Parts: sequence; C-alpha cells; structure tokens
Amino acid sequence: MADNVQAVTDASFEADVIEASKTQPVMVDFWADWCRPCHMLSPTVEEVARENAGKLKVVKLNVDENSNAAGKFNIRGIPTLLVFKGGQVADQLVGAVPKDQIVKVIQRHITA
Repeated sequence: MADNVQAVTDASFEADVIEASKTQPVMVDFWADWCRPCHMLSPTVEEVARENAGKLKVVKLNVDENSNAAGKFNIRGIPTLLVFKGGQVADQLVGAVPKDQIVKVIQRHITA
C-alpha cells in the first residue's frame, strides 16, 4: 500500500474517517483481497491520493476484515469509493471506475 493511502479498520473508522472529514474530504476505498476489480482500481486510488495530498485524505477498508463499517454504509458491491465530508457521506462511486470519473467527483468536494 502506498505511503499516502492508509488502511483503516472498524475500530479506527470514527477517528480516521468521520472526524477527519470535518477538516478535509476523506475518500474511503472499500475493497477485499479476492476482488479483482479492487486490485485493478488500487493503483488509480493511490495516484489520486498522491496528486491530491494535503487536500484529500485517502484510506482503504478491507470489507472482509471490517464488516461493521461496510454494513453501516450499505456497501453491497466492491470496489466502492465513498467520499466523506463534514462527517457525512457526500458522494459514492461503485465499481472499477476510470480515474477521470474519480477526479471529477472529488474535485467537487475539494474546491467546494
């Protein structure tokens, strides 16, 4: 995992995502080890994290190991990217979406 993408767990979710999103947007990549599209999306997520360092916090949550957070936010399919802002879900992308689509979504929250 890249330096600018940290792993979060059910235990750290409140502090690392909900609280952190009150100062800057946080994008959570919900994934699992067996999920091929998740692995395909991973380099893109890391690239977005690198390019937006300081403006956007990017974290990954393994849904197999952390089912509480995944259940709480109704994650039905993976990969799913949720953007949190002000302690709330502000946006959602499902599937291995292209980078430009991710960038378009996060730009709304970084500049707003």
